[in-house]
Amino acid sequence: MPTVHRLPDQLRPNLRLVFVGTAASTRSAELGHYYAHPGNRFWRAIHEAGITPRRYQPGEFAELIALGIGFTDLSKSGAGMDHQIEAETIDVPGFRAKMEKYRPRTIAFTSKKAASLFYGRPSSGIALGRQPRDDSSPEIFVLPSPSGAASGHWTLEPWRELGRWVAALR
Repeated sequence: MPTVHRLPDQLRPNLRLVFVGTAASTRSAELGHYYAHPGNRFWRAIHEAGITPRRYQPGEFAELIALGIGFTDLSKSGAGMDHQIEAETIDVPGFRAKMEKYRPRTIAFTSKKAASLFYGRPSSGIALGRQPRDDSSPEIFVLPSPSGAASGHWTLEPWRELGRWVAALR
């Protein structure tokens, strides 16, 4: 079994937006790039939703920090599809501490699974789109997974809602 290289956090203070996944896919872990599988819709979706001015490639993920966009995962040591991630590698308190430290204006979970781990409730009880919030947290959006494995649940509209929100932050 090859060594799994976790993806580095791409974070700095006061980002407009941080994308948060459950964990790197096997392909992303191998390449060291977020959302690297060719079947993943992430890069197309953020461009079509108006979040980025052009369609970036997975190997360019570090360039998005200049646009005020960061990346992290709830599991920094696990890799694979959501159902393959070992529960003990999920670090919600560590994620919360990062968000407290860096204080992004918006957090976007790139799957209902990631959001359910964060909120500690079943994904069936979590709606897509902008979430109700309290004043102490950033705006939070839950997006449908861009993974090709989640094709049956795909819709671009929550991504567009996020794009409209982020555009208003400029």
